[in-house]
Amino acid sequence: MEKINIMINGLPGNVSSKMVQFAIADERFNVIPFSLTGQEIESKTQTIDSISFELVKPDTRDKKIQEIKSWFVSFIAIDYTHPLAVNSNALFYTQNQIPFVMGTTGGDREQLEQVVKNSLTPAVIAPNMAKQIVGFQAMMEYAADTFPNLFKGYTLNVVESHQKGKADTSGTARAMVGYFNKLGADFNVNDIQMVRDPQLQEKEWKIPKEYLTGHGWHTYTLTAKDGSAFFEFKHNINGRDIYVSGTFDAVLFLNDKLAEPGNPKKLYTMIDVLNRK
Repeated sequence: MEKINIMINGLPGNVSSKMVQFAIADERFNVIPFSLTGQEIESKTQTIDSISFELVKPDTRDKKIQEIKSWFVSFIAIDYTHPLAVNSNALFYTQNQIPFVMGTTGGDREQLEQVVKNSLTPAVIAPNMAKQIVGFQAMMEYAADTFPNLFKGYTLNVVESHQKGKADTSGTARAMVGYFNKLGADFNVNDIQMVRDPQLQEKEWKIPKEYLTGHGWHTYTLTAKDGSAFFEFKHNINGRDIYVSGTFDAVLFLNDKLAEPGNPKKLYTMIDVLNRK
């Protein structure tokens, strides 16, 4: 199997650094030594496993990407950058016809999807790349479509805890609220409780100290109006390893799609990836 060239963007961020570590050790991939980063990043390079990655900032990326494309004719970008960069990065990828896997949450998601649909560039976009959570979401979507208003009259409470550096509300939690609302709950996504305090996470949530800088704990509770029934759904993820497998599966999926000439579809989700034959 010929190795797939991938460009992992978002260094020196924790998630992208983890992706790089795993990708370097994965025989399916060739990690190219460049990474898009934020204008505020002072470092010019980052070294991971003896490979020095040049960090490419927004003010130089238009010129630099032409050089990169001359050295690597084809590659797939993996985006774990910042919520504020989601839409501008997607536009950059499509304008330069760089297929991409977008694991970054936040931004204007409708605009993000439309940019891809209107382009010639295929992409996999998902607020969560953990396959097990995506599967759980698919089950919730099925329940919402099949049993609408199942929990009508129940009160929904949503609490999510992530590392202090996560700037936005969890995209997974927002998606789950949509399913619960179809099931009859009347809940505004702005009422999702975000926990970002490490002391609170360790002492009250009992999150292991070693995972305070990288975790995702979500709890969804439904309570009957008279208090006679209570349902709780929970998924707790420690570390970032679980996202690597799903992201790499998305890259393989996208690589297969690139080999299909004349395929009109450009926008894919992790559900498409899970259904990959």
